[in-house]
Amino acid sequence: MFVDELFKQSAKTAITLLMFVGLPDASIDSFRTGSNFIRLCNTTERVAIYHLIDYKTFINIRYSQNNMMPVNRRSVIRKIGAIGTTLTFAGVATASSDRIRYIVRTNGNVNKEIQDLDYEVLSELAGGNILLIAGPEETTNALTEINGVSNVLHDFNVELEEPPLEQNADSSTERSVDQVYEQFLWDKQLQQVREAHAYATGSGRTVAVLDTGVDNTHPDLDVDIERSAVIIDGQPEPYDGPRGGDHATHVAGTVAGTGAAGMLGTAPDTTIVSVRILGPETGTWGDILAAMEYAAEIGADAANMSVGTYPIPPQRNAVQYRRLMESVANNVTRQGTLLVAAAGNNNTNLQQGGRFTLPNSLAGVISVSASTPSDHLSFYSNYGTNEIDIGAPGGGYETPEKTLTTDPEEVALPYPRNLIYSTLPVSDDGEARYGWKIGTSMAAPQVAGLVALVREIAPNANAKQVQNVIQQSAEGDSGYGDPEFGAGQTNALAAVEEMSDNGGT
Repeated sequence: MFVDELFKQSAKTAITLLMFVGLPDASIDSFRTGSNFIRLCNTTERVAIYHLIDYKTFINIRYSQNNMMPVNRRSVIRKIGAIGTTLTFAGVATASSDRIRYIVRTNGNVNKEIQDLDYEVLSELAGGNILLIAGPEETTNALTEINGVSNVLHDFNVELEEPPLEQNADSSTERSVDQVYEQFLWDKQLQQVREAHAYATGSGRTVAVLDTGVDNTHPDLDVDIERSAVIIDGQPEPYDGPRGGDHATHVAGTVAGTGAAGMLGTAPDTTIVSVRILGPETGTWGDILAAMEYAAEIGADAANMSVGTYPIPPQRNAVQYRRLMESVANNVTRQGTLLVAAAGNNNTNLQQGGRFTLPNSLAGVISVSASTPSDHLSFYSNYGTNEIDIGAPGGGYETPEKTLTTDPEEVALPYPRNLIYSTLPVSDDGEARYGWKIGTSMAAPQVAGLVALVREIAPNANAKQVQNVIQQSAEGDSGYGDPEFGAGQTNALAAVEEMSDNGGT
């Protein structure tokens, strides 16, 4: 029983999980009785606020990809991993003033007219056809009347929350790279990463991590500080390291852990560029779009985006946002940078109901679902025919109960070893730290690292050619149409062998 497993965890973990279920005021005793728990688990509505009939008040459950939410498939309750974002479709002010930010689609020749209305052009994207601007809210009607302006949309906030399921590793015990690989890196073993290193290690390649900021002092990470940046009001500012966020640092280790202190990434000789788009609490989609373009400007082979939205329903009228973002994504991929995005942790069929998630649903973005140590879809992962391009290890099993099991007689990899092990920011006294996390956030960087391996073999291959090799070499038998894994599950060795067999072209 999942509830019983909760009480085997640390007090912090158990309380966190209970709160993310959406029952912060419920006592543990009443929760253990199961009636409200079962009703919550059986709920199939997917709206921002769930009505729990046994309660006389509504319980707010933010539709966030870091919260636990009801499901109707595979598991009794879903813990959302580290890809957490909550959207607010409302005016966002600039960092330095209260002027409201907008994302505008234009014909590329209207900057002067926009500035004449007292708007500042913060950033030009997609070859100047998409503008991030700031100005007074009361004159937006005048913006729409400018000849050459086709859309005026509010920029919107993205909030990052801590993942509900994570575990720090014991950093006091020194382990060799071989010991770490054999004991903890089941994800790399499944993808035959070490075997792939006989062909390529990512030497000379770059992966941009668009996230909370990477700790550049970690001994297992090679971070290019000169090219790293913080995106503020659509512009890259000098990176404000060294300390980065847990989420980004974990992602970076999965991509390109050097193994110098034990953690081996998919592409250990690849350089990481940290592009901070999310602070301790919030970021904006305008800055995410600017970060995508910045990754292309610096010549990154891949940009990893372990961020995303909840499944946006049709009634939110967000199609215009999607089309606008696709213009930016297409511009980035034309320059050779592959955009790799987590598919999301809502356990939602994205093929049904007209829902979509951003940025993974964008044309030109590789959408990555999460797989388990037993090659099944992880209990939290989104799925859907034509919505998933490929699957990669993201941690956990098919159910939360199985994921949290600590009995080695019940599962091959007891908790927390079935999660994804990687780097964390160094401690205050400079000690290298490591830990386990779960989510499609952990699956996407597996693919971003694989891009670097393939690009080392074929540095002149365009983005589509690299994506094709990765998908064609994936392990699967459903063509590209598998609802859970698209073309299949990543195999690093097969990908580099295929590119080598093709002569590096």
